[in-house]
Amino acid sequence: MLVMKFGGSSVADRTQIDKVRAIVKGRAARRPVVVSSAHKGVTNALIAAGKAAAAGKDDAGADVIAKQSGIARDLGCSDALLAPLFAELRDLLRGVRLVKELSPRSLDYITSFGERMAVRVIADYFTRTGLPARAYDVWDLGFVTDSNFGQARPLEGYETRMNDAFARLVPADVVPIVTGFVGQNAAGEITTVGRNGSDLTATLVAAAINAAEAEIWSDTDGVMSADPHLVAGARNIPTMSFAEAAELAYFGSRVLHPETLLPAMAKDIPVRVLNTNRPEHPGTVILREPAARDLVVTSIAYKENQSILTVRSPRMFAQSGFLSELFAITTRHNLVIDMVTTSEISVSLSCADVETLARVHVEAQKLGECRLDHGRTILAVVGQNLPTRSGLGALILQALALVDVNVELVSFSAGSINFSMVIADADVDRAVPALHAALFEQAQA
Repeated sequence: MLVMKFGGSSVADRTQIDKVRAIVKGRAARRPVVVSSAHKGVTNALIAAGKAAAAGKDDAGADVIAKQSGIARDLGCSDALLAPLFAELRDLLRGVRLVKELSPRSLDYITSFGERMAVRVIADYFTRTGLPARAYDVWDLGFVTDSNFGQARPLEGYETRMNDAFARLVPADVVPIVTGFVGQNAAGEITTVGRNGSDLTATLVAAAINAAEAEIWSDTDGVMSADPHLVAGARNIPTMSFAEAAELAYFGSRVLHPETLLPAMAKDIPVRVLNTNRPEHPGTVILREPAARDLVVTSIAYKENQSILTVRSPRMFAQSGFLSELFAITTRHNLVIDMVTTSEISVSLSCADVETLARVHVEAQKLGECRLDHGRTILAVVGQNLPTRSGLGALILQALALVDVNVELVSFSAGSINFSMVIADADVDRAVPALHAALFEQAQA
C-alpha cells in the first residue's frame, strides 16, 4: 500500500482537486491511501470563527461555511452532503459564544471540521468522476490519541488497531480518503496533532499499515536547498537522509512537519516529497541511508520569532550543578528549548514560546543576572558531510559578515550535521541568500 498526503494548497479548489484525482488514479495499482488536509485557508477561517464566537459574535461560522459551500458546489456535491457538519459547527460555535470561552478542547473540535468536510467532498467527487472512493474520519480507523489537545499523539497499540481496521473497513476496490491533522481520545473527544500535522498523520498511518512508501504532496519540488521565496536559485535535493530531513524540518524548513519522519524512521519507510502542480518532477526521496553525495551542505533552514534567555553568573565558573539547576527550572515549566550555548560564566537558551520563557526568566533570576532578547532567528546549515569539511565554519561566518549580519550565538557539536546560529529576524532576507551563494553557487562554480 501507498500513503499519499495532500496539503491545503493541493486541495484548494476544483482545479487542484482534479490534479490530485489524476495523480491518485495513476497510482491505483499500488492501493493508495489518501490523507487530506483541509482546503487552503479553511483552518485559519475556523480558528477565526472560534475566536469571534468567544468574543460574542453571532453566526461566527458564516464565512467558513460559505467558503466550504462554494468549494462543494464547484465540485457538484449535493447540499445534503455537508449539511450535518454545518449544523454541528453552528451548534458548537453557538455554545462557545454563550460561555464566552475558547478552550484547547473546543478549538480542536472547531478546527477538525476543515479536514472532516474536505474528505467528504473529495471522496464524493472522485466517486462521481469514475474513481471509487470513500471518506473516513481517521479515528474510525483506530487512530486513538491521548488528551493533549493541540498536540495529541496516538496511544500505544494504535498500529495494531489501525491495521485491523483497514483490513475490516476499507474495501480493496475503493480509495480511502482519510482526515489528516485530527484524532479522537479514548473518551471520544476530538483532538488534533498540531498545525500542519497532516504530514505526521500520513507517516503514522503508513507505519501502522506497513506501507511501502509515504508521499507528501505540496506546492514545491521536494525539499530545496533554501527557501525559494528568498533564493530564486534554490535547488531541488534529489535524496537525503532521515537525519538531515529531521534537522531541516525542526529548524524551519517549510516542507515537512518536524515530527513527520519519526514514524517512517521507526519502520524504515521511504518518504517522498512531491509537487502537485508538477507531478512529473521526481521531488525528494528521504531514506535511512541514501547514496553518498559529494555536496558538503544539503540545505539552509531558518526558524524565526525566537527569544533568547541568557543567564550570567560567576557561580558557573568551575562549578558543577549550575546547569542542572537551570534545566530543572525549564523542566518544571515544560519549556521546549531549540538551541543552547554555554561559556564559563553564561548560558543562553532559545525558544519560540515567549510566555513560558518569560516565566522561566522570572525564576532563573535566582541563579544570576538574566536577560531576554526577542526577535531572533535560528539559522541552520545542514549537511551529512559537515563534520568532514575543514574551514566550513569560517566560510559560513565570513559570508554573513560580508552582508553585515551579526551572529549572536553559534552551536556546532562534534560530529554534528547542523551548524546553527542565532541572528536578528530583520537580517534573514540578507543572510539566507548570502549563505546560499557562498555554499552552493560560489563553492561549486
